[in-house]
Amino acid sequence: RGTSFAWSGDTCGQGYGINPDLGGMRIYDVIRRSNPDVFVHCGDLIYADAPIRSERRLPDGTVWRNLTPPEKSKVAETLSEFRGNFRYPLLDPNVRALHASVSQVWQWDDHETKNNWWPGRVLTEDHRYRVKHCDLLAARGRRAFFEYAPMARHPHAPGRIYRHLPRGPHLDLFVLDARSYRGPNSRNLHRAFGPPSAFFGAEQAAWLAEGLARSKATWKVVVSDQPLGLMIGHGRSHFEGVANGDGPPLGRELEIARLLAGLKKNKVQNVVWITADVHYAAAHHFHPEYARFKDFSPFWEFVAGPLNAGTFGPNPVDDTFGCKPAYVSVPPGTRPGTSPLAGMQYYGMGRVDPGSRTLRVTLHDLTGRLLWGIDLPALVG
Repeated sequence: RGTSFAWSGDTCGQGYGINPDLGGMRIYDVIRRSNPDVFVHCGDLIYADAPIRSERRLPDGTVWRNLTPPEKSKVAETLSEFRGNFRYPLLDPNVRALHASVSQVWQWDDHETKNNWWPGRVLTEDHRYRVKHCDLLAARGRRAFFEYAPMARHPHAPGRIYRHLPRGPHLDLFVLDARSYRGPNSRNLHRAFGPPSAFFGAEQAAWLAEGLARSKATWKVVVSDQPLGLMIGHGRSHFEGVANGDGPPLGRELEIARLLAGLKKNKVQNVVWITADVHYAAAHHFHPEYARFKDFSPFWEFVAGPLNAGTFGPNPVDDTFGCKPAYVSVPPGTRPGTSPLAGMQYYGMGRVDPGSRTLRVTLHDLTGRLLWGIDLPALVG
């Protein structure tokens, strides 16, 4: 038979928690009723760095109310506080119902530890933290993640999060970890590939390239922490994501260029990327015809989120790999951190037809309404 998946990310960010006036986080129930075979949470499962207050007054005077357990009263630093952050969404019956009926795949990103963290980062300027070393915070966050995440531990690397999940003859999921092995956020203009310019890291990138080349599934879906072609800033001059502005590959883009060129060389077909992180929904087509870097085969990337957080975007687009938005869910000038009350919360669906092997990808709002879709025929030979 065919197979299907849903995906999104970003739960309880920007101070928007479980609002009892709205019946909780209803988008989780909408996803459950869409009946996917698996739900992929693309990271920011929690906001360990964002306390939840009982009320938040919005710019129009509306009051957003939250359930507020003690563990969400401050930023998470202790193991107990990280555990409390993972328990918080489970207070919502919509979340529990989805857990009870749909298989889940969890990825982690930055807010499971601290916004925009990387290995070795020291929080010298954030006075909310007594624990200043992100490595220690991440170790505690990772332990809590594994205690609550529905996943098996790797037999030879029990702390590893990236993994390959076969979903039958038509679908392989490659779930990545772009947090644990990256270099520091910087201007991202390195001219040589190495640890300072790492995003997935050399070992994980090689594992991904090998796994995609070896896969016999019709469709290979890469689950990434962040979009490849959108500029995601850190401060005024540094970058949090892969993209660094128009031009040839530099910095973290060097790792992606090497990966994409290898897939073309090995004739790996039917690869799509799904992600969240930027708090809006979009469909991106990457094509060498309109790219600065030409040595790759065309592919699609689909973005969906947030599940229950502030809405942002749209982000500037980088032309290095020819990223062309085919659909964007939010208009230019969207107020950063727009409340979920505005209705701009999103998820995506993918369904493989067992006969034609076509992958249909659709993007939806928090009511389940279809916003955009595309049918991708499977390439053969």
